[in-house]
Amino acid sequence: MSDHQHAPVVPVEAYEPPYYVAVFTAVRTQDQSGYAETGARMEELVKDVPGYLGMDHAQTPGGLGITVGYFRDADALTRWRRDAEHLVAQERGRAEWYESYTLHVAKVERSHGFTRA
Repeated sequence: MSDHQHAPVVPVEAYEPPYYVAVFTAVRTQDQSGYAETGARMEELVKDVPGYLGMDHAQTPGGLGITVGYFRDADALTRWRRDAEHLVAQERGRAEWYESYTLHVAKVERSHGFTRA
């Protein structure tokens, strides 16, 4: 969502399952006026949702953006989905910022990680 050029590159940690992920993949339009500011606001806002665990972002060279949000339970994900500011941002995204997108929601049953010592 926001510009992460200066943020450390660290994936969200592996949590004890079960938990939920929302995988948002999108191709953006040429006009991105206000997108970065709105994305930063959404990242700030989602942190206040009880049960929010974190977020990963990636961008392919071809222009596909991928955001994965991690939530402790379905209720946390529902609270985020129904947040009034988030709903307004979604509408603006469909009207202005996205050529296309998909959203996949899944329950994580297995999770592990690795960090080089």
